[in-house]
Amino acid sequence: MRRILLTTLMFALAAGAAVHAAKFKSTWKAPDVDRLNFAGKKVAAVVISENQDLQVSTEEELARQLTALGLQGVPSYRLAPREVLREKGAAREWFERAGVHGLIVLRVVSAEKEVTYTPDVWVSSMYANPWEYYAYGWSSTIVSVNRREDLVITIETLVYDLSKLKLVWAGVSEKTNPKDAQKIVKELVGNIVSEMRKEGFVPKGRP
Repeated sequence: MRRILLTTLMFALAAGAAVHAAKFKSTWKAPDVDRLNFAGKKVAAVVISENQDLQVSTEEELARQLTALGLQGVPSYRLAPREVLREKGAAREWFERAGVHGLIVLRVVSAEKEVTYTPDVWVSSMYANPWEYYAYGWSSTIVSVNRREDLVITIETLVYDLSKLKLVWAGVSEKTNPKDAQKIVKELVGNIVSEMRKEGFVPKGRP
């Protein structure tokens, strides 16, 4: 089922339509990290996804915005072959050789269908009087029920300080009915950058 839902997500991302805006639903910061400024340092954008097109476009957009803020943003796919990125030992060697100081990792952790029922018969005359409903209830079934089905995607974002091998920040965001990959990427990356500025991970005073 999970594989089917994730496949549905990938088809939806390629369809090209609208997406509901969403901020981070929850965030966490390491309690012993008062300030961590990645200014001027190389930070790799890592997207864990089987969809290579989605990985490349998201990593490129995140790296671009990080660079604009004074960091050395770099997509992970430019640092190492795709097959290498899946193996932690080899990936670590490539990142350390490239002088990467931090990682920003994005991963889709769930894709679930959410069904909402909105019965519209409760305002009818059959429900207004208890005895009218009593007779109706024994002789009929509810037939006029609206049903809306939404696809809710949960995305995990993690920020690591490689110099300390430490998770310093984490956040979870949700997207409902995602259909346009580029809009999703820009919105999500914008939220990530906003959170990093708020936490002092990027230089202050940047536009």
